[in-house]
Amino acid sequence: MTVHRQPKTHSNQRKRPATAADGALTNGHTKPAQPQINTIKVAREVFATEAQAISALAERVAEEFSYACELLFNCTGRVVVCGVGKSGHIANKIAATLASTGTPAFFVHPTEASHGDFGMIRPEDVVIAISYSGEADELKVILPLLKRSANPIIALTGRTESSLAKTASVSLDVSVEVEACPLGLAPTSSTTATLAMGDALAIAVLQMRGFSESDFALTHPGGALGRKLMLQVADIMVTGDEIPLVSIDTSLKNALCEMSAGKLGFLIIADKACRLSGVFSDGDLRRALDRDIDIGTTTMGELMTPGGKTIHAEQLAVEALSIMEDKKIYALAVVDQNDRVCGALNMHSLLKAGVV
Repeated sequence: MTVHRQPKTHSNQRKRPATAADGALTNGHTKPAQPQINTIKVAREVFATEAQAISALAERVAEEFSYACELLFNCTGRVVVCGVGKSGHIANKIAATLASTGTPAFFVHPTEASHGDFGMIRPEDVVIAISYSGEADELKVILPLLKRSANPIIALTGRTESSLAKTASVSLDVSVEVEACPLGLAPTSSTTATLAMGDALAIAVLQMRGFSESDFALTHPGGALGRKLMLQVADIMVTGDEIPLVSIDTSLKNALCEMSAGKLGFLIIADKACRLSGVFSDGDLRRALDRDIDIGTTTMGELMTPGGKTIHAEQLAVEALSIMEDKKIYALAVVDQNDRVCGALNMHSLLKAGVV
């Protein structure tokens, strides 16, 4: 009996399974034709809708907002921000913004609060509760507990007659006329408006606290911005024998050797007590060479620019940058508390450190 066998198919000849790219989905259904959408037009419409939602907030902001700011400013504990779903994501961002701008804050999920995390909330804390409908069941469970503990509650809601609004110490209206979602279902304009309200609260309280750049640096130690704001002059200045330092009776010839070795493009001229007498820059050198002088006998006391701008080692490097830009100079002498020269830096030092 003859057995007819099917010829073997080599692996590289096997038929490739159909994919979505072939016009078929993996479950065998035909892929629908892609509708022709002007995506740029859609984007512009979304931006316009959400911008209008934020503009409407500015028209409604009133005394309730000021009262909410006072609650946050006077809080002796921390600010606890709560929300569910998309509101929960917004609550997380608001808590992070508050914490980074001088108001200790953290996020608590209402569901987790109902299962033990409520113990994280102390009576001295202020609570920001976020729910666009104002009827989120998860929030309703913990609201009575917050009232019993006498926690001030700031509500961010789109329904001024909601349960949340009526329970809160103060309610801020974040309602919007229309969502950017064409179905009117996905929170878009409403979450943008809520986030903007949270930012407004954080920035208003920041200014009430007199929160400064140095304060900001302390809450942002990582990253380029934090390093830039925390960097001190002492971290980048040259010290000791590297300081381009000469006395007032040093000849121009010898001073030039020191200036070249210092590589900062200027010289610091000091008296016997090492206090600053003046500075000598590349510009001063050009002006000196335009004159008919003897570089072997003419002293720095005759050629220097008397005085000069100084900075202290413990000051921030960004302050050194500010002085240089304001005075249109490119180098500074660093002095100690007794006004004795202890270091030097120039614009290149700031560039190398990433301050500029």
